[in-house]
Amino acid sequence: MRLKSKLATALLPLALLLAGTSAEARDWAAIKADGKFIAVTEGAFFPFNYFEGAKLTGFEVEVAEAVAKKLGLAIEWRVVPFDAQVASIRQDRFDFAIASHGYTEERAKSVDFTNPHYCTGGQIAAPKDGALTAAALAGKTVAVQLATSYADSAKKIAGVKEIKTYKADPEAFSALKSKKVDAWISDKWLIKATLEKNADAGIVAGEQVFVERVSAIMRKNNKELAEQWNRGLAEVMKDGTYATLSQKYFKTDVSCH
Repeated sequence: MRLKSKLATALLPLALLLAGTSAEARDWAAIKADGKFIAVTEGAFFPFNYFEGAKLTGFEVEVAEAVAKKLGLAIEWRVVPFDAQVASIRQDRFDFAIASHGYTEERAKSVDFTNPHYCTGGQIAAPKDGALTAAALAGKTVAVQLATSYADSAKKIAGVKEIKTYKADPEAFSALKSKKVDAWISDKWLIKATLEKNADAGIVAGEQVFVERVSAIMRKNNKELAEQWNRGLAEVMKDGTYATLSQKYFKTDVSCH
């Protein structure tokens, strides 16, 4: 898949940069004195955080950079696989992570969530004549990304035969296209964007199976940093920047109402 090969090429130098860098979560005073956040994302979750060549971009990347600008700061980005991000924040390796973390009680035991920067839900994608509802997934095999809330929710759907996990959503989508699985469950906005880019794949969006609020995550009890982030996010939403980015990536408002 073209997107996947591009991501693999772009991720390598950043992965090496991460491996050779010592970083830790800091309080607001230390971040402000430094003039920049050290933040982590995944870089493989189109259209939220992904690479265009060697450039890291996406809705969440641009929102985070807009928030940082409101706070008078820059962002020094790092890339970490999604399934390792909660642990990296818990271990105080970065100031925050922004990579489509939906709120769950289990995650909230390890990290704190900021105010949500978008709302979404888990949606089914399958062939046009396939399993497009939760009821139709009985006896079927479903692809999900490893360590996501979508994986947890898919396990709760009655009658599903098997849940197959993949390191990233492009791999799950490839498995669906090659008929290794019957359906794929992921973020509804990611599915929308993926299907628009692959209109000839014969895959369509089906039922939305749950709703979630998505936020940046930070180490526990870093209260002033969370307050400052939430202030910056509110200003970005108020001045029209957020609406512009929402329209750019989704052609609709993805904020939580």
